[in-house]
Amino acid sequence: MAFRIEEAFRVDAAPDYVWRYVIDPHRVVRCMPGAELTGEEGERAYLGRVKVKVGPVTTSYAGRATLVDVNEALHIVRLTGEGRESGGAGSAKLTMTSRVIALPDGATEIRVEADVDVAGKIVQFGRGMIEGVSRQLFRQFAECVRAELATTLDAAPTTSSPANMKPVRALPLVFTWLWRALAGLRKSRKTR
Repeated sequence: MAFRIEEAFRVDAAPDYVWRYVIDPHRVVRCMPGAELTGEEGERAYLGRVKVKVGPVTTSYAGRATLVDVNEALHIVRLTGEGRESGGAGSAKLTMTSRVIALPDGATEIRVEADVDVAGKIVQFGRGMIEGVSRQLFRQFAECVRAELATTLDAAPTTSSPANMKPVRALPLVFTWLWRALAGLRKSRKTR
């Protein structure tokens, strides 16, 4: 199942400050629910895991992400990632482009475009639910990035510990998505 994510959010910090954060995978991974770095392969290739739990179904992916293009002048970074489901036949592929854009008031906008292709047991939840949960996860990510950037960027980067890694609990996100979908359906029926 392939789908596209296009999201943007504002950060009240200078673009250069935000850019240094965006290109540091050790810092960014701390804001990705259920994710951890497990190693590095060269200058811009990273090994990691992501764990997602939806009700009784827990899916873990182990894989590799590579910063394939880092454009310092334009503040654009392109990442590719690929992972295999641990203990299953599923897989996930990702191509993501992030842009750090200066806003007139001195703040910054981060724009993310990602093409995702997933296969395996997670697909049973359907495209609509997966896309809805992805949007909720992105909102959590954006809030975490804002909080991280409110602290000093000069702190030494740390990697997440496997012992502290918790799977993202997608069930509350599913209920949020379902509630919004039902509210939207009700609203569209009232306008008829």
